[in-house]
Amino acid sequence: VGAAMADGEGLVSVDYEVSGKVQGVFFRKYTQGEAKRLGLVGWVQNTSHGTVQGQIQGPTARVRELQEWLRKIGSPQSRISRAEFSNEKKITALEHKDFQIVK
Repeated sequence: VGAAMADGEGLVSVDYEVSGKVQGVFFRKYTQGEAKRLGLVGWVQNTSHGTVQGQIQGPTARVRELQEWLRKIGSPQSRISRAEFSNEKKITALEHKDFQIVK
């Protein structure tokens, strides 16, 4: 984390909710894989109303990459109709150890 702060990029935290055909298509597993590839932390879970939601934390540029992925790509079988992001804020330290799938 020290290096990310040094180049003036800073860390952000953002909540997300993705709508569409996103349950039963390994969306959480792929989101976790993509987040880990980007070195981000946070979580992802299915909601009772058929969406997937969670939180992403990490260097701003990397978080933007995952937001774009959640908006456009997702898992191979998913059909994303909408990705909403909220509660974005700058943070001084990561609040999660890794990126987890929450049951």
